[in-house]
Amino acid sequence: MLYFNIWLTVKDRAQIDAVRELLTEQATRSREEPGCRRFEVYHSTADDTRFLLNEHWESQAAIDAHRKAYAYTNIYQPKVLPLVIREPHPSNLL
Repeated sequence: MLYFNIWLTVKDRAQIDAVRELLTEQATRSREEPGCRRFEVYHSTADDTRFLLNEHWESQAAIDAHRKAYAYTNIYQPKVLPLVIREPHPSNLL
């Protein structure tokens, strides 16, 4: 199992709602992909420009497939990433 925690910080506060909507759609679609065990999006209550993606993937092959799927190639990469600063944190579950 592979675990990812990814902090996203919205660059322009005017884009917070747009990013929230895009991430909601991305999460819904990603959860339907083979090998996705968990895909959650959290919106910080301490700093509304911050979102946390918590992803659990069955294997590297599942991650590779995810990065070629609709949610990543049509939502996350072209629409979300230009609006945020991304801080990936691959993690181990304790």
